[in-house]
Amino acid sequence: MTALWTLSLLLSASLLGCLAETSPDGSPLPHNLPPSLGTNSSDGSLSVDLPMALRVFSMDYHHVQAPFEIVLWIMLASLAKLGFHWSGRVPAVVPESCVLIMVGLLVGGVIYGVRHSAPPTLSADAFFLFLLPPIVLDAGYFLPGRLFFENLGTILWYAVLGTLWNVLGIGLSLYGVCLLAQSSLGDVSLLHCLLFGSLIAAVDPVAVLSVFQEMQVNEQLHILVFGESLLNDAVTVVLYKLFESFLRLPSVSGLDVLLGGCRVVVVGIGGLCVGLFFGLLAALTSRFTSRAQVIAPLFVFLYSYLSYLTSEMLHLSGIMAIVTCAATMKQYVEANVSERSNTSIQYFLKMWSSVSETLIFIFLGVSTIQDIHMWSWPFVCSTLLLCLIWRATGVLLLTAFVNKLRRNAVTFRDQFIIAYGGLRGAICFSLVFLIDDFPKKRLFITTTIVVILFTVFVQGMTIKPLVELLYVKRKKRALPTLSEEIHSRVRDYRNHTYSRHTLHQDTSVDRTRKPLYRHQSLGERYSYNTITHFQVHDGGLSEPQRVRTGLSRSHTVCSISPRSTLLDSSDSAGPAQTRSMDPKAAREDLVSPKHQETMERAARKHLSFVLENEKQQ
Repeated sequence: MTALWTLSLLLSASLLGCLAETSPDGSPLPHNLPPSLGTNSSDGSLSVDLPMALRVFSMDYHHVQAPFEIVLWIMLASLAKLGFHWSGRVPAVVPESCVLIMVGLLVGGVIYGVRHSAPPTLSADAFFLFLLPPIVLDAGYFLPGRLFFENLGTILWYAVLGTLWNVLGIGLSLYGVCLLAQSSLGDVSLLHCLLFGSLIAAVDPVAVLSVFQEMQVNEQLHILVFGESLLNDAVTVVLYKLFESFLRLPSVSGLDVLLGGCRVVVVGIGGLCVGLFFGLLAALTSRFTSRAQVIAPLFVFLYSYLSYLTSEMLHLSGIMAIVTCAATMKQYVEANVSERSNTSIQYFLKMWSSVSETLIFIFLGVSTIQDIHMWSWPFVCSTLLLCLIWRATGVLLLTAFVNKLRRNAVTFRDQFIIAYGGLRGAICFSLVFLIDDFPKKRLFITTTIVVILFTVFVQGMTIKPLVELLYVKRKKRALPTLSEEIHSRVRDYRNHTYSRHTLHQDTSVDRTRKPLYRHQSLGERYSYNTITHFQVHDGGLSEPQRVRTGLSRSHTVCSISPRSTLLDSSDSAGPAQTRSMDPKAAREDLVSPKHQETMERAARKHLSFVLENEKQQ
């Protein structure tokens, strides 16, 4: 642990030294060269003459300044994350996002004290083009599809109508506060308040979701919070751009409002269509990577990022595009690429998103140390209070209506956690810097930072005790039934037989490659729909028993004897079960060795026929 902190201090000192070589506006500081090497021109550039003698050692930092500083920032963020997980009991009390913001505040304060100027800030373009896509891609690729689509109606209810409720409620309420405080806030218009309401309504419950995963809360609560936060970001960005367009118009008419509503629908559906197109294209491309497995993971990243950039280029929802692309391609890519490629995809996505989240929180703390803050007690306190009130009332009212249509109602405890888990994060922090300059922009920036720090530190640190105090329902770990266990073991046996057969047939195939099962294929999918009774005696199975499996309806039934796959099941059956069996049924299940051999030979012949058809197709 001491070595880790020593390395972090050395890295921070190196970063400060590199930043000292840069002027506050980001340009390199001019250096005076010796007369024998060159002179400084009037515009600050360097004119270098030929040296009198060959130099053995030289240094040109400005040639590598940008990538060098980026690597140092990433290294600092990674060491901060590593130190957090090695800091004893701190992870059990303080969320990771809080620690990273504190590290950013410390680094920003040191930079401000050394340079006597504001530290570097995270630009909105860098956030939306480079840091946000990996996070959304990771969320979309590992999206639990069944749970998500089972609760899609409730998620859309929270993400769309709930976001509109918060945006309009916060914006109109803040405009009322500005009318009451005419002396200090009189120059804030209604559209400015709605614009600020659209960005401050963006939720980023990273700390809440990490607590949910640690405490194993029920799946319904987890998917509702996760799904709402995923789609909420897309809705808030669309509404932000809509109000930003209204502000640039000389006047807003009823027709403009109608066209704005149509634009919101087009932006959302257009992003979904773009993501679906690139997802299917990635699935099609992955079918031809069997002879070049090395580049298979690359297509996942390229197609998903291309869907995001294409949507942004067309002024559509990039978040919706990349989520749809990731969720679409996963269904087919996993079946078309090898096991190693799947592992590479999963690890790289997690690494990429983790680094992006860490950089965002550190830069959020660094960017807080600025000279641009403006304070207004009525505006800041009202914003903080209104965010809590409108979030809570929105969740309660919407859930009251949704519960009338749901089979499994959302409990009041879950509603409280959903409302309390509306943390603000990097989305609203980046959007506030995109606002066009006007007299109260600095007040908006200060208020946004205060709301982020309050929600992350206060709500993020207290969410875990509240989950324990309210006895929120935890995830059930149901054991598989005997029928499910038998089905699973028969499937494992069949997969092993299929892989062994194909590897002996073609030695050029990657031995880590999984058998290819195309989804919804009638002629290539095993259904395993019938499993006959099997007999258990003391000490294990007596004679090889029949395990009857079926192909799809277009094939005849074949029989195999995966004796080894049922050994674990036989251990769980005791003598009482054996004695209670019907003797007549037991005699009917026994098969003569000769007949059993004939059945196995027919099964192998039929399996070879199916495999040959698959190879020809």
